[in-house]
Amino acid sequence: MRDNEKVKSIIRDAGGRIVGRTKLQKVSFFLEMAQLGEGFKFKYKHYGPFSEELATATEDAVALKNVSEKVYPASWGGFYSDFSLTTPEAPNGSSERLKLAKAAAEADSVELELAATALFLSSEFRDPWAETARRKPEKSDGDRLVKAKELYRKLYAVVPDKLPAIV
Repeated sequence: MRDNEKVKSIIRDAGGRIVGRTKLQKVSFFLEMAQLGEGFKFKYKHYGPFSEELATATEDAVALKNVSEKVYPASWGGFYSDFSLTTPEAPNGSSERLKLAKAAAEADSVELELAATALFLSSEFRDPWAETARRKPEKSDGDRLVKAKELYRKLYAVVPDKLPAIV
């Protein structure tokens, strides 16, 4: 399968729509970490795990009209993307993949980013949540980190044999 078609399958299996480039990256990252992904490689960037390959494939999917991207102004002054399938399709991944992709796609973007960051850092740090809070203090304040841990527990419960227990 070509990379642009892989992007289409991620969006399809997440329910046909993913709001935000960062969320698309994190949904894909969770699928990769659970061995349910499309083979995209991730490195750490400012917003946590990031795949340049996935970013390029997303641009290609939009250009080839496999995926529709609508861009809207965000409340903070920037813009965000709303990705959907150009032609609706029924999901066809495994039940674990569908549940994980949909739960991640429906999650709060910042909480998903924090959970994905902690998961990424879990292979290098004894306390990945503390390291996540250190790297992202502005996003970890209040009860956001607590909610990110709750989200991680929810995602972990979908595939407990495939994700590390980092909570």
